[in-house]
Amino acid sequence: MTPPSRVPETDPGGVLGHTTRRVLITGAASGLGAALALAFEARGDEVLRTDIGEFPTEVSTSSTGVSTLKLDIRSDHDWAAALAQVEATWGGLDVLVNNAGVAGGGRLDVATLDEWQWITDVNLFGVVRGIRTFVPMFKRQGSGAIVNVASLAGLVHPAGMASYNAVKAAVVALTETTGHELAAYGITAHVVCPSYFRSNLMASMGGADVDLGAIIAGLVEGSSISADDIAAAVLEGLDRGDEIIVPDQPARDAYGLKQHDRATYDAIMRAQATKLRKGI
Repeated sequence: MTPPSRVPETDPGGVLGHTTRRVLITGAASGLGAALALAFEARGDEVLRTDIGEFPTEVSTSSTGVSTLKLDIRSDHDWAAALAQVEATWGGLDVLVNNAGVAGGGRLDVATLDEWQWITDVNLFGVVRGIRTFVPMFKRQGSGAIVNVASLAGLVHPAGMASYNAVKAAVVALTETTGHELAAYGITAHVVCPSYFRSNLMASMGGADVDLGAIIAGLVEGSSISADDIAAAVLEGLDRGDEIIVPDQPARDAYGLKQHDRATYDAIMRAQATKLRKGI
């Protein structure tokens, strides 16, 4: 059993947990995951970076003291290995960040059922596996924070993105349910819903609707928002104890419009759908 969390004076809600937190991040070899790892480490936290792919040569245990682990979020075996390493190294965990995911989507009559199965297994069940792996530990501790990276697509649902919208909305619902179910154990749950920002996520974009993929890639590449910007906003949201973290202004504007002016929101979404039909 680990010692009780030491809560800084600047963290009256207890979201930060330990002064030095123990953090596991999935998908941390690049993109937002790597940016989140650096942001936590800059605060003095200990981070276990996990990913299915190779880590950059500058990220190695021998040269930097950074801890890394291969983790395919679809693999129960890999999750069990991550739990075993956390138990052996730290004896507990303060923050689980379910960040790993893939890009996808496609028009309803173009995207295949295999694509739907793939994106669901990665973007939804990868998060489910992470939660199920560490909830027993969090319950024993009586503390912990679960951070699930979804997308603005979990709150705002543009045409041509049905599978991506559906799984990200499921992550939002899963996070809210998790927060309600585990609150009595001192465990919090937070979901991150950014809009388009520059990352390597589009490297995972595939599927039958290649024209739509090109449009989405252009939106990602043309964004003025970086992964570092999103990571900084995520930590600020955690400091405040936000359950839904909408980390950038374009995302806040879009979600706010849906909440407060549904008619205009629907009109804009349908106009975009018309442009999509004409443009492809």
